[in-house]
Amino acid sequence: MQLGISSFAEETSTTSEEITADINNESTEKVKVAPNLNLKDVAPAPEPVTVKPKEKFNNETVIEPKDKKEIIDENPESQSKEDDYPTASAVKEKPEREKLVILGAEVPPGTSTRLAWSPEVSISGLALPTPVLVINGAKPGPTLCLTGAIHGDELNGIEVVRRVMYDISPDELNGIIIGIPIVNLQGFQRGSRYLSDRRDLNRYFPGEANGSLASRIANSLFTEVISHCNYLIDIHTGSLRRTNLPQIRANMNNPNIAKFVQGFDKIAVVHHSGNPGMLRTAANNAGIISVTMELGESLRIQENQIDAGTHSVNSLLDKFEMYPRVFIWGEPKPAYYQSTWIRVESGGILFSKMGLGDKVSIGDVLGSVTDPITNQSTDLESPIKGYIIGMAINQVVMPGFAAFHIGIESNQEDMTKTEEDAPVPTTSNGELDSE
Repeated sequence: MQLGISSFAEETSTTSEEITADINNESTEKVKVAPNLNLKDVAPAPEPVTVKPKEKFNNETVIEPKDKKEIIDENPESQSKEDDYPTASAVKEKPEREKLVILGAEVPPGTSTRLAWSPEVSISGLALPTPVLVINGAKPGPTLCLTGAIHGDELNGIEVVRRVMYDISPDELNGIIIGIPIVNLQGFQRGSRYLSDRRDLNRYFPGEANGSLASRIANSLFTEVISHCNYLIDIHTGSLRRTNLPQIRANMNNPNIAKFVQGFDKIAVVHHSGNPGMLRTAANNAGIISVTMELGESLRIQENQIDAGTHSVNSLLDKFEMYPRVFIWGEPKPAYYQSTWIRVESGGILFSKMGLGDKVSIGDVLGSVTDPITNQSTDLESPIKGYIIGMAINQVVMPGFAAFHIGIESNQEDMTKTEEDAPVPTTSNGELDSE
């Protein structure tokens, strides 16, 4: 049934309560209370609300997120600044709870709504707002952000955000969940990884208000939405014609992040600190505990990958007491602290003989490359022992092409020793695959 529900921006003063809120601590502006919507119901897309630009982020200055609180219990002296992880149960006893005002609207506790984010970088008459789903739980707790399709051709994450968000009752939620299924609408509409200016959005965070188009979009998203969060899961897929085993990429040298990833069930963890410009790197630098989730390949909807991602996010919500779930927890997945790409040495057509998740030993044949003109075939052997956590789809390749991503099972002590003594090679710029 389609409900005749209009967005908060279209509500009149007789149907929407106006409140006074301090925006940016600079001036007092009136914001409206967002309508309480059942996210499962069909409703018109929300209208964007123009909000004043906030203090810009840059790579030199780390600004603490506006809503990020230091979590303390009745004995603050017993808290470890470095090691304590703020779970929902640690926040429940806080007597005060500030109003959630985001994107020009107040979202009261125990409600869910659809808002709209607009970075204002398009021709005004052609601008399309980006839907933002917000669930403010009836009980206090941390704020978790879910972002999908920062690259417009990465589809699996869109469905993960939808399935997680649309299956939560605000009355049972401890904390807040903010979901943006499609961050990069420009690329999504064109089936492209990139923005309309041919830039990769995930290389420009936290962005600058007066920078390039990509930098302005990154800055707007970071200041208007991401800064409200305590935790972030940024969902991606492999880049063009590559696929990834479901995995969490995280800086496991950060003890808070290492504790955070313990909440994910049935998914491998790959250590990677992240590169400058990535959303998770910028968020971690701003004090927001952030990871990347990789699921499958681009330009495809893959049910098995979506199921794995949805299960892992729901397990996190259950593990940290944000939202109760009935789970049969699986066997812990290994943490692949080290990984490397295996490259082909000759050009031709790649034919894979092994697949995602397969265990490989030294000398195992991963695939072959066949020259279609000379008929010469060259086997691609694994020089290391591990598991295939990413791979290229069968295609035409040239010498040096990264074909198989091998994860090396290890523990943190081994990782530290390996990094100091004999680092395992990654790609030339240190990336595992283009996040």
